Amino acid sequence: MTRKILIIAILLSLFNLSKANDNIVPGNDSIQSYSLKARFETNLDSLINLWYVKNAIKTDYTGKDSLSYIPEFPDSVYIERLQDIPSIIDLSYNKIVRNYIHVYTKQRRESVETMIGVADYYFPKIEEIFESYGIPTELKYMAVIESALNPRAVSRVGATGMWQFMYGTARMYDLTVNSYVDERRDPIKSAHAAALFMKDLYAMFNDWTLVIAAYNCGPGNVNKAIRRSGGNRDFWKIYYRLPRETRGYVPAYIAATYTFNYYKEHGLNPRFPEIPIATDTIMLSDNLHLKQVSEVLDIPLKALRDLNPQYKIDIVPAKGTNFPLTIPMEFTGKFIDLQDSILAYKDSIYFNADNTIRNPQHSYYVPQPPTNRDKLIYTVKSGDNLGFISEWYNVRTSDIRYWNNIRGNMIRVGQKLNIYVPKGSASKYADINNLTFEQKQKRIGKNTTRPDEINSEPLDDNYVYYKVRYGDTLWEIAKKYSGVTENDIMQLNNMNSGKSLKAGQYIKIKPKG
Repeated sequence: MTRKILIIAILLSLFNLSKANDNIVPGNDSIQSYSLKARFETNLDSLINLWYVKNAIKTDYTGKDSLSYIPEFPDSVYIERLQDIPSIIDLSYNKIVRNYIHVYTKQRRESVETMIGVADYYFPKIEEIFESYGIPTELKYMAVIESALNPRAVSRVGATGMWQFMYGTARMYDLTVNSYVDERRDPIKSAHAAALFMKDLYAMFNDWTLVIAAYNCGPGNVNKAIRRSGGNRDFWKIYYRLPRETRGYVPAYIAATYTFNYYKEHGLNPRFPEIPIATDTIMLSDNLHLKQVSEVLDIPLKALRDLNPQYKIDIVPAKGTNFPLTIPMEFTGKFIDLQDSILAYKDSIYFNADNTIRNPQHSYYVPQPPTNRDKLIYTVKSGDNLGFISEWYNVRTSDIRYWNNIRGNMIRVGQKLNIYVPKGSASKYADINNLTFEQKQKRIGKNTTRPDEINSEPLDDNYVYYKVRYGDTLWEIAKKYSGVTENDIMQLNNMNSGKSLKAGQYIKIKPKG
């Protein structure tokens, strides 16, 4: 094993994707195991709502199945067909595989027909990428299970994109994730990252079925299952040692492989989207807003958003670097001819004179200052949150969000917030920006203990604890402790995700000893 692979293996052993525990519920290992089936159907429904799917289906859809009956075959036929598929990955057959085949070929026929059509656009690109890394091209079917080929898919625990990367894994494989760009949603770049991840997993397990399992639940969980099974490395022999969703994940992969190879035998007719198949990619070196392209070239904005899902707020932040823009092929020549006009169109709305981004929130709306109000500026300090700030200024948190184009509750230390107070009362609040946290809380008669000084629960001497700091993530915390994963921490603390972390909270890391 090379030094590079050894380093990656160590990193992977510390990291757990934790996707397999998303929505796990008690029950047997049938198709009724809720999480995987529900996640697939949610992603499939979301795929159907993409602009290019809703508006560019060639096949006429009447809302009724074209067959008077839905074919179903005996087990012997499924077994023979699976054996005939050229694949170096074991395609075993059992009742769970059969149940997933029925989901694809009976329960969600119309939606699966659309997914098969969309695959005509994505699969050639994925195959080319996987071939370049020397991994089996049939692993492309994992994207069906992960996201139903939906680049906008987001799981309950934050796994994002067609390949459902958690933030930590995305960063390990050089995917950019920031306020403007989330390359986990870029079908091409995320496929490169997925290929590298699978290649590294194969270096650890030397078995493609275990790679598929580890992609779902994390290499840590697969290693635990191997250890608990006495070192056995056969997927079906460690089956009951794996998380419940992963037990269904490999059968679901086998069923997807079957369905995409034998959909015709089941009377499924692909519904081919026109626009995604006929696209072109242009590399940009200047900042650009999707609305500039939409309004100059008369391309629906939603179409551009769906073809460029990696740009979170409609801005391509290409200045000083290069980022791709995908547009319908028919507009390529026009874009090249009018590129200077596109970049100049309403540029003062979105960008400064030097082409730097004026305000990322302008991509949605520009809030108007309220009348009969005085404006104050508050600078966010460590430990602040919107609830505190709204109380200090006696305004609603929803107003602060609106005035500052904030979605959710995320604010950053050093961020300048516009605050509007009743006309003539500015002097009453003018000094708040310079007061300590204790002084601000005392003024409104509230607890003066800082959030990062709150001990959330009594300490248990049997565990190692960590005190959460502002801005910490589970992945960053887990990296501090050898052999500890995000999933281990969530299980010890009864957490569904890292979103519940609070500054000052003490969380269990691992048992002592």
